[in-house]
Amino acid sequence: MIDRTDYFAARLAYETDPSDVHADRAAGRPLVVVDVRSTEAWAQGRVAEAVHMHHSEIADRAPREIPRDADVVVYCWSPGCNGGVRGALEFARLGYRVREMIGGFEYWVREGYPVEDAEGVHHRPIDPLTGIPRIRTRA
Repeated sequence: MIDRTDYFAARLAYETDPSDVHADRAAGRPLVVVDVRSTEAWAQGRVAEAVHMHHSEIADRAPREIPRDADVVVYCWSPGCNGGVRGALEFARLGYRVREMIGGFEYWVREGYPVEDAEGVHHRPIDPLTGIPRIRTRA
């Protein structure tokens, strides 16, 4: 039987969330954030400065485009999507240090972090159920 401490430590080693990704970026920690959704979903909006690489393309493209020693964070649409898990599995198979951003793009947006689309980078309104507008900083 697995020890509870080991289980939760492992989860933190393999998962992250929008607020931690945002904090890591704000602190200057180098991360390669990869959107593993479809081209259509990517066009609707994405995490600002993310790389688009559908999970089915990772095995072919990642070795040519992302350094092996990079810290990689993958995301899909939301907690109701397993594309992030598929993407993380592909990066792990290639030997990358990879984590899945739980909550996906949905929670990135809901928490008010920078979103990029064809019109540039902007912020959508913070959802008061997931973000706290009065203390959330916009960076």
